[in-house]
Amino acid sequence: MLNSFAHKLKLAFGDPEIRFRIFFLTASLILFRLLASIPIPGVDKNALAAFFANNQFFGLLNIFSGGGLSGLSIVMLGVGPYITASIIMQLGTIIFPQVKTAYFEEGEAGRAKFINWSRLFTIPIAILQGIAFLFLLESQGVISHLSSVSLVANIAIIAAGSMLLMWLGELVTEFGIGNGVSLVILAGILASVPTSLSQTLFAATAADIPSYLGFTLLGLAMIYAVVVVSDAERSIPIAYARAVRGAAMSQGAATYLPIRLLQAGVIPIIFALSLLLLPQMALSALGALKISFAAGASLWYTAFLSDPWQYGTAYFILVVLFTYFYTAVTFEPHRVAENLQKTGAFVPGVRPGRETEEYIGKVVNRVTLPGACFLGLIAVAPSVIQGLTGVTTLVLGGTALLIAVQVALDLAHKVDAQVSLREY
Repeated sequence: MLNSFAHKLKLAFGDPEIRFRIFFLTASLILFRLLASIPIPGVDKNALAAFFANNQFFGLLNIFSGGGLSGLSIVMLGVGPYITASIIMQLGTIIFPQVKTAYFEEGEAGRAKFINWSRLFTIPIAILQGIAFLFLLESQGVISHLSSVSLVANIAIIAAGSMLLMWLGELVTEFGIGNGVSLVILAGILASVPTSLSQTLFAATAADIPSYLGFTLLGLAMIYAVVVVSDAERSIPIAYARAVRGAAMSQGAATYLPIRLLQAGVIPIIFALSLLLLPQMALSALGALKISFAAGASLWYTAFLSDPWQYGTAYFILVVLFTYFYTAVTFEPHRVAENLQKTGAFVPGVRPGRETEEYIGKVVNRVTLPGACFLGLIAVAPSVIQGLTGVTTLVLGGTALLIAVQVALDLAHKVDAQVSLREY
């Protein structure tokens, strides 16, 4: 295995085009980290650190900003607005027939139109998020009072920074290796690992060694499980009918339709955590405006989230429900069965058309259940590990770990594909 890896590495850096793609990716990520270290004016670092320590929702948003939000940098929103716009567009395929037609039936031209719409939606979303963050952080004393000119300037800088990262991510996708937006998020996650580990280790004592050993073993087990489940799939056999061309008859080919165990990816965790923690942020904002009912409701909801059993149960159930919902949005058995019938393909032992659609739908529902339960367990794993070992760290956050492993696997597959192409 080591010899094969060394051979692949030698081929990768020996080929001029792959070497250029790797260097372009590295330079782009270095530029992103430099931008993430430039803060906007008037930030109180102590108040900012305390704010993020007590707000889990902003901790999630910080993951998707690539770590820029925790320092209130000029790219504080990261690729979050673009991801939000993409999710809205995907949900729009259910609500609006025009979007569905463009995405599924117009081929590459439709995909390009879909991406352009996502880019356009990113601009107002970035502006609205920038306004909301600045007002909320100003009310919490994280940033000083902003004049009208400073407010407009900061909003323009924040929105421009988000668009810049979106553009940088697309450049990496085109000229680098892998998905640029995902790699920006991965770079932010990895950049926070040394700080988190150093803070944990400096606070440790000799009595904590068994806990840290247990923490390390559980962490490695989680990483192994994510790697295995991310590549797991259920294969539906597909056969093609024999074709007659003149006097010759070609043998029907056989292949399979892969149904991934984690068909929805990390999106259900994002939706579930947002739904759980967004009311807390909204009630806190209303409480800051001196609205009477908001203070009591905020205290009750905070107490609800503070109970690990209530929070974990609600989180797990929401992840499972959103997994089924998002799988239904992104995977349509009717369209798959229709495409199979158009190409002369069929599932052995199943009639084409409606029966094939029902069969694929049943398989997807059965496969989605263990995938949804696994996502739910990964989501609540940090709380479980903290309870078992007493170690608190963000390194093994369920969302961050799942994103990091899946993006790293995708990058490894893309590099391997590039090397294999050069070998042939």
